[in-house]
Amino acid sequence: MHRRTALSVSAALLAAAPLLTACGSDAHPGAAAVVGGERIEVSSLQAQVQDVRTAQQKSPQATQLIQATGDLSREKLNVMIFDRVVEQVAEDHGITADRGEVQQTRAEFARQSGGEAQLAAMLLQQQGVAPDQIDGVVRRTVLMNKIAAKLGVSNTPEGQKKLTEVFTAASKGMKIDVNPRFGAWDDEKIQLGTFTAPWLRQISKAPEPVEAGA
Repeated sequence: MHRRTALSVSAALLAAAPLLTACGSDAHPGAAAVVGGERIEVSSLQAQVQDVRTAQQKSPQATQLIQATGDLSREKLNVMIFDRVVEQVAEDHGITADRGEVQQTRAEFARQSGGEAQLAAMLLQQQGVAPDQIDGVVRRTVLMNKIAAKLGVSNTPEGQKKLTEVFTAASKGMKIDVNPRFGAWDDEKIQLGTFTAPWLRQISKAPEPVEAGA
């Protein structure tokens, strides 16, 4: 994700952020997407967006953070769908991640980042992640690392190609149907339309420190 710079709080920008309505597609009213036969409700997506906006509003970098995530609803839906694909691939390969592993990995990320507060600030800036969404990011990382290890792939072009093929196959099998207002899911790229989210290149990486003034 883009690095974001610090500007002053802007309540006006926060208030101007587009809100999601409750209507879905004709086929799935109220659903932002249907993944593997399970609905992602617009209300659930809206709650994730609001969590991030609330965290951004409290940040001294609020204005820039909000400006940089103007399409936050699509960004969060992309994450919510992708997480379900990760869970499916993990299940297909007999892989799990218990709470202890998630907490241990989170503690390591916090140590690398300079503390829990710094980790939260980095994730909010880099990935539009609210504090109560951090465990989800860490769980995804744990699962993807285990998947990569199980498949015997490394963070090389060849390894990424193999991993992408596995995720694409799972994505196709889940018959992902996205409400047209948010775009369409691309099974080959494992992302929402042209949305750029290089998930497969983030394996084994903690959030990168944000340079002062960057």
